[in-house]
Amino acid sequence: MQSANTAADRLMAHRPFLLAALAGILVAWGFAPSFTFLVIPVIGFALLIRLLMLAEGKRRVFVIGWLFGLTQFVLGLNWIATAFTYQAEMPAWLGWIAVVLLSIYLAVYPALAALGAWWIGRGRPIALVLAFAGLWTLTEWLRGWLFTGFPWNPVSSLTVDYGLLPHGARFVGTYGFSGLLLIVPGALAQIGSMSLRDRRFMALGVVSLIMLIAAFLPKNLFSDPLPESAPHIAIVQPNIGQDIANDPRRYEEFFQRLARLSQPAPGEAPFDMVFWPEGAIPDYLESGYPRRYYMDTTYGASAELARARIATIVPGGRLITGAQDLEIGSSGLTGARNVVTVIGPSGAIEGSYAKAHLVPYGEYLPMRSLLQPLGLSRLVAGSIDFDPGPGPRSISLSGDPKMGVQICYEIVFSGHVIDSRDRPAFLFNPSNDGWFGTWGPPQHLKQARLRAIEEGLPLVRSTTTGISALVDADGRVLASLATGKEARIDALLPPPLAPTWFARFGNWLAILCGVLLVALGIASARARR
Repeated sequence: MQSANTAADRLMAHRPFLLAALAGILVAWGFAPSFTFLVIPVIGFALLIRLLMLAEGKRRVFVIGWLFGLTQFVLGLNWIATAFTYQAEMPAWLGWIAVVLLSIYLAVYPALAALGAWWIGRGRPIALVLAFAGLWTLTEWLRGWLFTGFPWNPVSSLTVDYGLLPHGARFVGTYGFSGLLLIVPGALAQIGSMSLRDRRFMALGVVSLIMLIAAFLPKNLFSDPLPESAPHIAIVQPNIGQDIANDPRRYEEFFQRLARLSQPAPGEAPFDMVFWPEGAIPDYLESGYPRRYYMDTTYGASAELARARIATIVPGGRLITGAQDLEIGSSGLTGARNVVTVIGPSGAIEGSYAKAHLVPYGEYLPMRSLLQPLGLSRLVAGSIDFDPGPGPRSISLSGDPKMGVQICYEIVFSGHVIDSRDRPAFLFNPSNDGWFGTWGPPQHLKQARLRAIEEGLPLVRSTTTGISALVDADGRVLASLATGKEARIDALLPPPLAPTWFARFGNWLAILCGVLLVALGIASARARR
């Protein structure tokens, strides 16, 4: 522990819990919509790290880290509460209880990083900062898979609007880059109490890191316009709000809206591929179900007729849409899958992908036999739980680039979005963000852009209400549609880059980065002794 010499330090020593909660709010504010002032979350992390330097006792340190995480997640995940306003079977106020309960759990991860860093550092600022950066990397990665994972709002997503800065994720992944970024507020937290030698050491480290990133920056950040031979695509955003999306009386109206937005303007070239959002149509496109299931959909009668009608929308091209498949057993309907289906010019299914990483309480109800009698249900309409697909896979499209698909929430899972053995040329991320208020959609887009940067792949994103976007392989938004806008993006599909470091090695790079930072912290602590 460092001694509290200044008035600010004495305040921190006497009000650590209040200031820890404030630090979490400052960091969460960085994830707010349209907020690009990176200094505010940097100050929040610097305040947290300074509190750890001044803290005494393991319990106090753990509580400081936990309170920081609690306020950060409660504010940053406020969009989850909005989803409950669209579920008639559960009261809206239950949404805020869900946000708080989830945040209570998620806050354990920063608390563990804080406790571990404090224990390693114990009065040695540089050791504490390095250990905290490394342990944050490891706990952020752990948060991405433990108990099905919830890696929402990684620290590195704060940087996606800052030019070249987010390209660090290309080398060490989202989680590794999050840890490296925390060295900056760590340096700010201790700069006033560092010796001249330590300041020189810190400055040398920062300069070396900048030079390393600059040496491996992509060479095509300001590339020439795309060749006319690139696929001509349309990304459709029908602006179908969640409050009306499940009204069967309006299904045909919604279909006609999608069809109208998918037509090229008079005199324009036809589209090679048209992208519709998650769950865009209620029609079952797979053949072979009992006839009664088709009669409740838009077109009715059969899957063949429904596909034939879709095929007429894009003559000579492909329509790629979100839909649902059913699983029929000997006892009847046993499950469903959230899918993307590719409809070719002849009306045949040319490929499909089933969502693998489902949303607990959204697409399935965990412990259904226990929770359903208590009045709980999943948020998505229907009583049948969705079943998961087999995981990332690429869909080969004759004459068009190979496509990888990640439906909605799946895109936030770093290192789990493509089949590395069958690398696609672009990613398609259909989504329905109409559930998630004003904070959710921009946060979702930022994380999707990180996947484009990590993998070196362009990204097509079609959503029901926004934000739809076309993102190039450098993570730049080439075109986008704001929330609440009924429109389409008419563009050429950008090319992929060569496989990045992260595309080759995945999260092993992030784990190695975290372990090395912790090891440097331990070495620094021992050298001081």
